[in-house]
Amino acid sequence: MTPKKILIVQHVDWEGPGGHLLAALAAARVGYEVARVWENPLPRLDPFAGLIVLGGPPNVDEEDAFPYLRLLKAMIKETIDTGRAYLGFCLGHQLLAHVLGCRVGPMSKKSVGFINGHLTPRGRDHPAFQGLPADFPLFKWHGQGVHMPVPHGLAILATSEAIRVEALGIMENTRVVGLQFDNHAEAQDTATWLAHDRDWALSGSDVDPEALLAQAREHEAVIGKTFRGFMGNFCRIAGLT
Repeated sequence: MTPKKILIVQHVDWEGPGGHLLAALAAARVGYEVARVWENPLPRLDPFAGLIVLGGPPNVDEEDAFPYLRLLKAMIKETIDTGRAYLGFCLGHQLLAHVLGCRVGPMSKKSVGFINGHLTPRGRDHPAFQGLPADFPLFKWHGQGVHMPVPHGLAILATSEAIRVEALGIMENTRVVGLQFDNHAEAQDTATWLAHDRDWALSGSDVDPEALLAQAREHEAVIGKTFRGFMGNFCRIAGLT
């Protein structure tokens, strides 16, 4: 029988799977295990039907400071090569892009807070985004991103004024998706991230912390609805439901 449990890789104790992600997995009845890589080695991929990699402090090229990144990149490649599902958020998106041959590096300015994102024509045709509006709010928390151009065979699925590559896919494999945004996080998650990563988030980003929390509450319902729709689609594509 095909395994139905998915592995979630978490990089730091305060940035775990967000409330919208946990709710979506519960609604889809998809089991999961969280690998807390700062505490324990990565487990083997064999028991899992797919891999979700969250965001976190490392950059994709900081293998000396974060040695587990070498193993994680190999696991991402194994996930793709074995036909398993992959979903990356923020750093997880950047690691996917790096494995696929994209250039990942600093942006001209940090992208922190809420902006409007847009599905590209390829994104509107992608089964993971079926039933979603063409424009929807994105929750951003990053200073690095995927730079243009992307290699042949990859598709930009969503974009924004902040960065061209907000979502990335493989043209011939709809089970693999990277999202630069963190819409898996609820408003309470935003407050937690701000409490633990305030100095980084506010430095050079022009973000007002009180306004950020107010926006998180304001966008909660819309982001939750669109994210549940996305995850429902993704779980079906991945063969998890």
